[in-house]
This record gives sequence, C-alpha cells and structure tokens, in this order.
Amino acid sequence: MSNLLIEIGNTALKAAWADGMTLGKTFRYQGEKMFDFIDSIVAREKADVMVVSSTIEIDTKKEERLRSGCRTLLVMDRKHTEIIEEYGLPAYLSSDRAASVLAAGHLFKGKGCVVFDFGTTLTVDVTGEDGEYTGGNISLGCRTRFKALNRYSRTLPLVNTPSTVSQTGDSLISSIEDGVVGGIMFEILGYLSLFPEKVAVFTGGDALYFAKRMKNSIFVVCNLVLMGLALIADNYAERKV
Repeated sequence: MSNLLIEIGNTALKAAWADGMTLGKTFRYQGEKMFDFIDSIVAREKADVMVVSSTIEIDTKKEERLRSGCRTLLVMDRKHTEIIEEYGLPAYLSSDRAASVLAAGHLFKGKGCVVFDFGTTLTVDVTGEDGEYTGGNISLGCRTRFKALNRYSRTLPLVNTPSTVSQTGDSLISSIEDGVVGGIMFEILGYLSLFPEKVAVFTGGDALYFAKRMKNSIFVVCNLVLMGLALIADNYAERKV
C-alpha cells in the first residue's frame, strides 16, 4: 500500500510516499505550479490514500484534480476541519499544527510534549501525557522577524540569518542578528521552563539551527508534519479494511 502525504505550507510544498508509518522518498517544490507538481508525482502510480494539509484553501476544482491521482482523498485546510475535529483537536488549529501534535503523541506515547515548529511562523503546541492537546501559541518566525524589522522601520537593513551570534551586538547588523536570534532563544527557554517535565520537540525549516544552540535535551523531527499525515492516512486505511 502506498499513501501520498502532501504538506502545502506558506512558502513551499513537501510531499512523501508512505507505507504505513514508514516514509519513503520526500519531495520539495517551491513555485506557483504546485498542482502540476503533484500531478507529476502521481503520473506513474495512483496513491491509495492521499492526505493534503494546506495553508491555502482547496477549492472544488482543485479537489477534483487531486482526487484523480488517488483512490481516497483526505483534505485538511481552513474549510475542511472534519479530520482535525475527529481526533479531538480544536477546529481553529491549522492542519500542519494538528498533524505535528498527532505525530508527537505517536512518537512519545505516555509523555507530554512541547512542539516547536520553526517556519514562517514560530508555533508552540503543548500536549498532556495522554496526548490531549492543551493549547499553543503563535509568533513570528526567524526570517519573518528580520523582514518585519526592515519593512516597518526606516533605518534598519534586511539581515539574513547569521551562522553565529553573541549575547549582545557590537554593530547595527550584529545587533539585529543577536536581537532576533536571542529573542527566539529566550522564548524557547521560557516555554521549557514552564513545562520542564515535557518532551521538547523541534520541527520546521529552522529546527536544526536552533537545536544546535540548545543545552537542554530536545528531539529534532524534521518531517513531523508528514509523519502526522502518515498516521492519519494509515488509520483511515485500517478502518476501511
């Protein structure tokens, strides 16, 4: 059985084939022709179950196009919240956050988790020992903070994410670099101090960047969202057997 997992994020698309909870080849696409790219993936082989998590709303025409590449289509976006609610998660939760929460609960059964997703936004989601979702927060991601400082000030330049930082800057550029990265580090440590008994899980594009700056014990799971989608697809397939 081959299920296809698709995560349409704010800046890029990620996809992977899966056999149960085992992820196969992972694809990444950044551009405007996302659905052409998906068509190319299923051109040779239809998916048994295709699960699509999307930050953009999947309209009826796009649904029909996706459905042609699979036997069963499961869509998770702002309009399609049924799957999220089926797992006991609040409908306002974005589909990628919901998938991450489900994957963390699967990977760390019997342990509460604090899931940090470092992307366009920085999301922090908290679960109890039974996997129950207890709440979460959203703030600006690392690159988004650099862009915001440049856009909403008259004098600050656009700065890229630095390879190294110190506690305080000694120039305009390093002040921005240290302020943004240091601010996020303070956020991370603040959350971990609130939940010292929980497992810290990092995911998203900047997960490794911040993980290497941590002294605390944390777990980095780069494909956490895809793992959550694999769990949803596998559970659905099992119910249909």
